[in-house]
Amino acid sequence: MSPTRPPLRIAMHPADNVAIVANDGGLPAGTVFPDGLTLVDKVPQAHKVALADIPEGGAVRRYDVTIGYALKPLPRGSWVHERLLQMPEARSLEGLPIATVRPEPLPPLDGYTFEGYRNADGSVGTRNILAITQTVQCVAGVTDFAVRRIKAELLPRYPNVDDVVALEHSYGCGVAIDAPDAVVPIRTLRNISLNPNFGGEVMVVSLGCEKLQPERLLPPGAIPLVDERSVADVGTSEDAKLDVVCLQDEAHVGFMAMVESILRQAEVHLARLDARRRETVPASELVVGVQCGGSDAFSGVTANPAVGFCTDLLVRAGATVMFSEVTEVRDGIDQLTARAATPEVAQAMIDQMAWYDAYLQRGQVDRSANTTPGNKKGGLSNIVEKAMGSIVKSGSAPISGVVAPGEKARQKGLLYAATPASDFICGTLQLAAGMNLHVFTTGRGTPYGLAEAPVIKVATRTDLARRWHDLMDVNAGRIADGEASIEDMGWELFRLMLDVASGRRKTWAEQWKLHNQLVLFNPAPVT
Repeated sequence: MSPTRPPLRIAMHPADNVAIVANDGGLPAGTVFPDGLTLVDKVPQAHKVALADIPEGGAVRRYDVTIGYALKPLPRGSWVHERLLQMPEARSLEGLPIATVRPEPLPPLDGYTFEGYRNADGSVGTRNILAITQTVQCVAGVTDFAVRRIKAELLPRYPNVDDVVALEHSYGCGVAIDAPDAVVPIRTLRNISLNPNFGGEVMVVSLGCEKLQPERLLPPGAIPLVDERSVADVGTSEDAKLDVVCLQDEAHVGFMAMVESILRQAEVHLARLDARRRETVPASELVVGVQCGGSDAFSGVTANPAVGFCTDLLVRAGATVMFSEVTEVRDGIDQLTARAATPEVAQAMIDQMAWYDAYLQRGQVDRSANTTPGNKKGGLSNIVEKAMGSIVKSGSAPISGVVAPGEKARQKGLLYAATPASDFICGTLQLAAGMNLHVFTTGRGTPYGLAEAPVIKVATRTDLARRWHDLMDVNAGRIADGEASIEDMGWELFRLMLDVASGRRKTWAEQWKLHNQLVLFNPAPVT
């Protein structure tokens, strides 16, 4: 937004008594808005200005929700920030509205397709990747060395394979592997290994002495058969032998012997993947994870509403969309339970919130720890305000199911995938749920990426999109600039998703090969 533009503020609801300043660089004290509102203080961009006198103890409202209580009198035109607010108590999990919202069904959105890879289990990939699963962190160095050689020496021979990735993590040993909560990281890694973008080709590198043995990670029957040849060879998936390279095997005399074993097995999988071709599939085969990170006060104004509109389009097209981040929706739990398709779905969401409340209590922290210094610099005063902007990514469709951490999504429509708010843990768990395409919104900016699925990055502000022009795929700041509507941006994102899913477009994160290590959520004790 040009600094020469007249002063502009954005209020989210007529009942709000604060609005955010939209001008790049903020506005100085003494600035007069067209309606006569005069700034008492200098107000940075995305930060709140009081629209009326707010008494000490008075409710500060944004999104028609009380986001805090004034710690001192706040005159009209003053800067309202986190140091001036008392955060409200968390909404009780008792007495919530249960499946009370019954919106009129939106018409189906038919005729939209993309070019994807159909898998033996019926899922569809947007990429054709060889993933090498690691049972334990100890093998990461060897696997990384081998993957670099695979990419340099083998991958050029198989032009239909998009990439080779090592599923690196820090789990597998030195943990209480039999603790009740250990099921979470184990099933997470198992389900990531079976992500649709990997074509059903499962290859494992093991050390040999680790607690998480390959057969425990991927027990008989866990791996779908890849093709008819496999059926002829082994009969059923229960009979299929897991492909494991064990570094402690006596046949491995020296480091290079280990590496050569990995390369030899990788070539078998590469050959099968290379024989696959994209085919036209309906948009209903998309499994999209939506997430925000490095959020600011524009997140709930521009990018997240555009994603929410796109979410509704995807649901109308029959696709699966997952929104997540327990702590970033906890303060809007009443909105979510009201939108549940059934009382059972509402109760499942409440159960996930209660579990996470207890988890935070065990760690002697509370939800106020969620907001980062960057969130606050970007105008978000606390987790209540952040949550209201986060939830809008979910659009308006009924919530049809809940996916527990590490579980696989098994139904269509809008799902709540319960994850922590950490970008990398959330992305990891959404991959485990079967995500084949990721949408990530950011206001402060982050180079976040995943090697396992394309990540479409959406900037909340034009200034960020301009500065990070080769990292951001979509500029939702055009909404605040008055150059596009939420609906315009939602449709633009929807069409971009079909192009990216088809391989016709690469995201900036893919072009730069930016990705982060998987982070397994491990609530079990470490030994």
